[in-house]
Amino acid sequence: MTTLTAPTLTHVCDLTVELAPIREMGAGRAGKRRIIPIVGGTVAGPRLNGRILNLGADWQTIFDDGLAELDTRYAFETDDGALIEIQNYGFRHGPADVMAAVAAGQDVAPDAYYMRTHARLETGDPRYAWVNNTLFVGTGARFAEAVKVSLFALG
Repeated sequence: MTTLTAPTLTHVCDLTVELAPIREMGAGRAGKRRIIPIVGGTVAGPRLNGRILNLGADWQTIFDDGLAELDTRYAFETDDGALIEIQNYGFRHGPADVMAAVAAGQDVAPDAYYMRTHARLETGDPRYAWVNNTLFVGTGARFAEAVKVSLFALG
């Protein structure tokens, strides 16, 4: 049997996603629901640079065991004017005391909990058509008024 090569990761950019206050929805079918508006931020890295637009949100579900299911959709404009949509889905979880500190807006070391995502990017701009055909994964951290995500192309 042939063993296939493990995929490689290539750093594409770091997202600093600025957030408005959380809008609590209450209990839904699967868990506690909330919406967190995305109001701006930056994109900086070796392959993508620009600014996150003031549109979009993270529609989260918080399960009884503390797992946060992250489901975001927003867009950014590159420094040279291309519009790129990003859909980012992932999980955040960790020890209860660590997650309580994160929820309280305290500075918590990103390696004290798990925050991983997979992202799909899309654009109609031919200069960035490569994002339409690339899978991305990310590592993240939650801060009081922003989320940081490092995106990597899966090769």
